[in-house]
Amino acid sequence: MARRARWLLLGPALLAAACGGGGAHSRPDPRPAAPSPTPSARPAARPAARAAPRHLDVYAAGRPGRLSPVVAHDPARVYVPNSESNTIDVLSQRSGRVLAHYATGTLPQHVTPSWDLRTLWVSNDEANELTPIDPRTGRPGEPVPVADPYNLYFTADGRRAIVVAEALRRLDFRDPHTMRLRHSLRVPQCAGVDHMDYTADGRLALVSCEFGGNMIVVDLRRERVQRSIPLRSGAMPQDVKLSPDGRTFYVADMAAGGVWLIDARSWRRIRLQPTGQGAHGLYPSRDSRRLFVSNRDEGTISVLSLRTRRPIAKWRIPGPASPDMGGVSASGRVLWLSGRYNGEVYALSTRSGRLLHRTRVGAGPHGMCVWPQPGRYSIGHTGILR
Repeated sequence: MARRARWLLLGPALLAAACGGGGAHSRPDPRPAAPSPTPSARPAARPAARAAPRHLDVYAAGRPGRLSPVVAHDPARVYVPNSESNTIDVLSQRSGRVLAHYATGTLPQHVTPSWDLRTLWVSNDEANELTPIDPRTGRPGEPVPVADPYNLYFTADGRRAIVVAEALRRLDFRDPHTMRLRHSLRVPQCAGVDHMDYTADGRLALVSCEFGGNMIVVDLRRERVQRSIPLRSGAMPQDVKLSPDGRTFYVADMAAGGVWLIDARSWRRIRLQPTGQGAHGLYPSRDSRRLFVSNRDEGTISVLSLRTRRPIAKWRIPGPASPDMGGVSASGRVLWLSGRYNGEVYALSTRSGRLLHRTRVGAGPHGMCVWPQPGRYSIGHTGILR
């Protein structure tokens, strides 16, 4: 049964800080003024049509400063789901300090921006619910019952949400606002269905199967599996990201200690690029030139050139560290990552890898969301914006 998220306030001063930002009347495209956010019932506006660029870059809308009017006044925060303590910590990006802390349903896994950028959804896996958060205020709303929400995505046109029901081996296509179920796609060939990213045209998804050692390709229009791609025996594929030019998928493999390169047209495995033990999260830089790879089991970050597809740097976080999931700040200057096994959050300079902040949070911090981010719309996870 869904249960209401309970606020554990840290005091009026901290609550005020968590709710900072521009006034409601200054927002060009305001959200409803309700104190607790609920999914929007009205259709979301589609992104304006643009001429095709001479050189494709699927992340072009994510350059520094290109914030949508919808998020332009959202305060700069990091939302951290603590899977083992069933809580959310809200951090200031400026100071790295915890501003607010509240309880969620059981086993919160990821915090996902909605397609229209108006809501952050907390996927409470074992509680079978999604908790909406208004990123303008940081306040949670009434949880929405949803079966086994391990991860959450949205189709590129914004018309469907995709709940990754890992334990049930399903991809559940739902209404993106009410989360009402429309169609369940069973994926028995994908044990541990996990992360995904889309082809440049948004028609196909490459999905990782963490416990099956393979990937599957899903036709998002027909809502069916198109093919399976074996990796190698013992592989544990995790995060998935498309290259800026749309030609190559990068797939982090925690067991192989590296990143698979897969051709986005032929679906051929190109090669495995070693990075480090426990390769897990993948994050493109704001200029689309580098890819940051979190190597969770050795406490390092590998930096790959997206032009040569080879490593150009490796940063080590001082002391015991377990960098997992997170995102890049709107300015592009800071990489934020959760410390999965250390109950902390790291902020690193994207220029030098220097540790800027190290903040204690709850137990088992996982798929945290750095917000706001530039881009026209979100296709999910912890913030894949295009």
